Amino acid sequence: MYRDVDDRPRMGKRLSLRLAIFIGVTVVLFAVLFLRLWYLQVPSGAKYLTEAQNNRTREFRVTAPRGKILDRSGKVLVENRTSLALQVNPAKLPEAPVERRAELTHLGALTHMSLRRVRRTMHEQLILAAGAPVTLRHDVPRDLVFYLQENQDRFPGVAVEPVFVRRYPDGTLAAHVVGTVGEVSERELKEPRYRRLQPGDEVGKGGVEYTYDRYLRGTPGTTRIQVNALGEPTPGGQLLSQPPVPGDMLKLSIDSGVQVAGEQALAERGLPGAFVTMNVNNGQILGLGSFPTYDPAEFTKPLTQGQVDQLYHNPADPLDNRATQGLYPTGSTFKVITAMAALNSGVSTPSTTIDDTGSIKIGDETFQNAGGAAFGPVDLVNALRVSSDVYFYKLGLAMWNTGALQHWAHMLGIGRPTGIDLPEQTDGLLPSKQRRDRLYRREETERPWSAGDNIQLATGQGDLQTNPLQMAIAYATVANGGTVVTPHVGMEVDDSAGRVLKEIAPPPRRHVHVDPTYRAVILEGLHDAAQTAGGTSDGVFGSFPVPVAGKTGTAQRPPNPDQSWYVVLAPYPNPRIVTAVTIEQGGFGADSAAPAALKILEAYFNKRASGSSGVNGGSPG
Repeated sequence: MYRDVDDRPRMGKRLSLRLAIFIGVTVVLFAVLFLRLWYLQVPSGAKYLTEAQNNRTREFRVTAPRGKILDRSGKVLVENRTSLALQVNPAKLPEAPVERRAELTHLGALTHMSLRRVRRTMHEQLILAAGAPVTLRHDVPRDLVFYLQENQDRFPGVAVEPVFVRRYPDGTLAAHVVGTVGEVSERELKEPRYRRLQPGDEVGKGGVEYTYDRYLRGTPGTTRIQVNALGEPTPGGQLLSQPPVPGDMLKLSIDSGVQVAGEQALAERGLPGAFVTMNVNNGQILGLGSFPTYDPAEFTKPLTQGQVDQLYHNPADPLDNRATQGLYPTGSTFKVITAMAALNSGVSTPSTTIDDTGSIKIGDETFQNAGGAAFGPVDLVNALRVSSDVYFYKLGLAMWNTGALQHWAHMLGIGRPTGIDLPEQTDGLLPSKQRRDRLYRREETERPWSAGDNIQLATGQGDLQTNPLQMAIAYATVANGGTVVTPHVGMEVDDSAGRVLKEIAPPPRRHVHVDPTYRAVILEGLHDAAQTAGGTSDGVFGSFPVPVAGKTGTAQRPPNPDQSWYVVLAPYPNPRIVTAVTIEQGGFGADSAAPAALKILEAYFNKRASGSSGVNGGSPG
């Protein structure tokens, strides 16, 4: 009994201690809560008030219309039109597979698409621009728009948005020059030039649309609206609108008349080919085309599988720009370059005469004139007039181990970048002793460089791979006295009011020494070839009222039939323009390429030849 009485003070002390601990913890918790509330309401109050207000607003990006593309006279080549686009945001579709499938099936029925096609379209576009809304259809009819608006709750993630779509008033005209646009890809978004863009934005994908994208693209705007707790716009809830800034206009150096004539001339022959017409003094491109071509309007809407196959898997390669990407031997059009190399290296003079017996023999190999012709004693002028292969074979033989021919071809632009403001281009291949010998040491070819290789190159054959643009630059350099121009299709950037913001006039690539005497004798030979009796293209250009200087070329491309070439300078003797035309499987230069070049010059000078037969009046060339 006494023991229980003695334990009471101890129990009271423990209870008091527990109570004190509980009260202490409670005070601390209330202090922490008070300090937290004070921090949220006083130091951070303004921040969280702003965030709360922002939860009541939505910001929408407003796409800027791209700038127009014009020809040199102001004719519209590319402009914009407004289209209603049916778009699907995959992130807002129902999560349940059954519901998602049902919605996509219903949507496909409304747009005349199978479920499989809807899913394939979404898959293909999401690969190109992950996270961006998928466009199922452009130019949505009004009745479908009204139906979707009335049944919006049945189609979560589906919207009809007005978008700007490129319009091409002249269809396929200059397609390889203007190029196409498309949604920026995930890979492109990582590039510095696209750092401010977002998925779904459109950028240039080819041609000048790509090169001058930063001018054409414009600046997107924004619109902020107030929404309710359900995320729906409230009446009169527009808070702020920053309108988009349209892109600038791009004026090209293209002459639509020349462009139409060149494209029609290629299409009439129905064979793959290309042409370039260029100002010899400043490099402005007046016309540039490739056949077959394509319709850039096809890229303004989702491509069907058939369109994909026709564009990307077509053996005719309609997307390739043969004027800048072609890899061809040139035949006798290369003889101008051989003449420049021989004259400047001291191998020959303007009066050097060679007896053309019809062939020369090097070792066990015989090199003959085209058609087995023999022209007898010829100097440079007459060798160019009749296109004597033997004359230039002997010049090539004399330079076979010196590298002079390759040096001058390289200086004139063969096998090297042209600098043109189009993304689709190749450097080509200028064969040389160093290159072939290097391949031979690596056992990548069966023999080292030989005299026969240089003989072949002297007449534009062998391993040579070049294109009309490089040949146009080489001829222009001879014609203008030694300036290797930088070819360009862009001429100026204008604002929406037509004021010039930027003139596009790139400096020359380099200068080479062209002796005026050499220039004069080469141009004389080319003039005689085009417009005197016995000249290789006199049958085509003999009656053209403007004096010209031109050269045919017939290039062998086994196993294909011969390729037709023609390069012409006009007017003679002080040319302003050069036109280079090539037609695959076109036969003799005078049969296909020269008549096509004639149509281009007729358009440029607005003059027509009288009684032109288009039949070769001399050797094939």
